[in-house]
Amino acid sequence: MATPVLDKSDAAGKPEPGFADSPYITVTFRIRRFNPEVAAEASWEDFQLEIDPKERVLDALHKIKWELDGTLTFRRSCAHGICGSDAMRINGKNRLACKTLIKDINPEKPITVEAIKGLTVLKDLVVDMEPFFQAYRDVMPFLITKDTNEPTRERLQTAEDRERFDDTTKCILCAACTTSCPVFWNDGQYFGPAAIVNAHRFIFDSRDEAGEQRLEILNDRDGVWRCRTTFNCTDACPRGIEVTKAIAEVKRALITRRY
Repeated sequence: MATPVLDKSDAAGKPEPGFADSPYITVTFRIRRFNPEVAAEASWEDFQLEIDPKERVLDALHKIKWELDGTLTFRRSCAHGICGSDAMRINGKNRLACKTLIKDINPEKPITVEAIKGLTVLKDLVVDMEPFFQAYRDVMPFLITKDTNEPTRERLQTAEDRERFDDTTKCILCAACTTSCPVFWNDGQYFGPAAIVNAHRFIFDSRDEAGEQRLEILNDRDGVWRCRTTFNCTDACPRGIEVTKAIAEVKRALITRRY
């Protein structure tokens, strides 16, 4: 006996809702291109894609590179919001391309994509990250203790002490906060929010013994006092870190020497 097969249309001959509808839409991506071997100035280039709006901007960039223009250059690694490699300006706001859904950024209009600001553009969406990482290294982002010998047991810490700096452990060094800062745009010598966040992570760690040293580094003319509390950094952070709050706590520690 034959098994009955359910037809994809109802008795009236109409397709089931959504069965014949394509999930794809046409989206224009307007990308700021720069190739120093070709031209001295950057220019905008449009690409039209048929893409599912539930896809991410990173997926669209892959599609452009793999199918339309193999010269498009950008950074990415894990593609899951952990490595921080694909920070860029999307519709004028710093975001991670791998966490930004196309449907959430008004695909009915051209979606603009450009390199993050304040750092030298090397090619297309790739910037020179060395000044950013140098500021990070300058705040000594590692545990420092006076005991030079290898510990014979773990360094204990209460849950309350750990919670004190929990928020700033979330930084993935994507540079979204630092390159959203107007002070950094105008003065590349400023340490920037990310370096201060990573200093905060150790200044307030009860196991660390170099808090005073880090505070003096940040007390420099290019340090924490350059912050103008615009909250751009907090808005830009893809990890939800309260960056402006962390900077304020470092300022307070500098004044009171309590941390």
